[in-house]
This record gives sequence, structure tokens and C-alpha cells, in this order.
Amino acid sequence: MVAPASTLAFERLPQAWLRLAARSGGSALRSSTAVRFHDAIGLWEDGRRRLAAADPAERPALERVTDELVDELRRRLGGPFTTEDLAALYWDGTDWCFDIAIRVAPSTPAAWEIPVVAGAAFARYVRSAIDYAGGRRIEDRP
Repeated sequence: MVAPASTLAFERLPQAWLRLAARSGGSALRSSTAVRFHDAIGLWEDGRRRLAAADPAERPALERVTDELVDELRRRLGGPFTTEDLAALYWDGTDWCFDIAIRVAPSTPAAWEIPVVAGAAFARYVRSAIDYAGGRRIEDRP
């Protein structure tokens, strides 16, 4: 069994940010790129840790789903991408992850835990961002 977490908070964060963006005409999100990424990376790392701690009987299915989600991230983002690009995709919503999870692991409901499998996938994929190295975001310098 996957370790429980505050999935409700995890699932509501993207929608809350989108509501904030709508009220501010988008300026709140544009001006808080670093905050958006730093909020997201914590959630992604939590997913990675929870995947690592998953029940050994369920872990292969969770890994298959996570691998498929990484492949989908690659398709959605295309070539070189930044941490900002990845965070924007994340905050746009992860409903598509559930569709992939049930297709890849239809008989393993633990693999449908989107905070775990999507979090782990985003945590893996961020390592390919052009502005990410050494386990952290490379900040722009004037």
C-alpha cells in the first residue's frame, strides 16, 4: 500500500493557482515562476519518496505508470525545456496522468495514486531541464 498523504491538498493546489492567475490576469503566475517551481518540486520529491517506499508487491506497477508518465512528459514538452516549462505543465493540471495510470495498470489501484506516480514522474523528468543541475534549479544571474 502506498503511504497516505494529503492528497486533497495536492490535488487542489493547481486549481488554486489557476484561480489566482485568473483573478490577476495571469500576472501572479508570471511573476512567481520561482515560487511555482519551488512549490512543485516539493510535491514531486514527495511523490518520488513515496514511490520508493511503496509496497514491493505494488511497486512494479507504480514504476510502469511512472515510466509511461515520463514518456508522456517528453512528448508534451518536446525538445529542450526549463523548470518553468515543466512547472507550468504541472500547474495546468495532471488529470491526464490518471488516464495513463488506469490504462497502464488497470488492475492495480495503488498505481492510480496520482500524487505518487505523477510526482515521481515530474521529479525524474525535471533532471532533464536545461536550467536544473545538481539537484536544484540554476537561478538566472544578472
